[in-house]
Amino acid sequence: MSKNFKTADIQLIQRIIPHRYPFLLVDKVIEIDDLKSAKGIKNVTFNEPYFQGHFPEVPIMPGVIIIEALAQTAAVMVGVSLDLADKNLLIYFMGIDNCKFRSKVGPGDTLELKVKVLRGKIGSKVWKFSGVACLADEIAAEVEFTAMMDLPSEM
Repeated sequence: MSKNFKTADIQLIQRIIPHRYPFLLVDKVIEIDDLKSAKGIKNVTFNEPYFQGHFPEVPIMPGVIIIEALAQTAAVMVGVSLDLADKNLLIYFMGIDNCKFRSKVGPGDTLELKVKVLRGKIGSKVWKFSGVACLADEIAAEVEFTAMMDLPSEM
């Protein structure tokens, strides 16, 4: 039996998280399993501003940008699951642990951003997630991260 996952297109993503170009790093979230897990997509293009300096002859997506894309995917998952569209959700990194970069990401790649909740629930401000960014079946990066979500007071 298949699950009925929730999704988030770019319009909904922008209603949940405050990030905008050039720092909005998730194009769509294709699977949201409530407050358990989510899968997002980042289409990497040569027009990304960081490629001008990292590195012009061999453009590579900075690892910290990949981690930020995972964090944004996690925030969208929480926002969709708790119905936080248009509620001015703010998210702050608190910690990054066990971070490893496995392969280069560059223009033309599609990053699949997989996140899971390790700790957090309705009413929590501090959440912990695991994240894996993949290129097809190859792991590009993996991380555990903690974030504080400044949720609306009525939650």
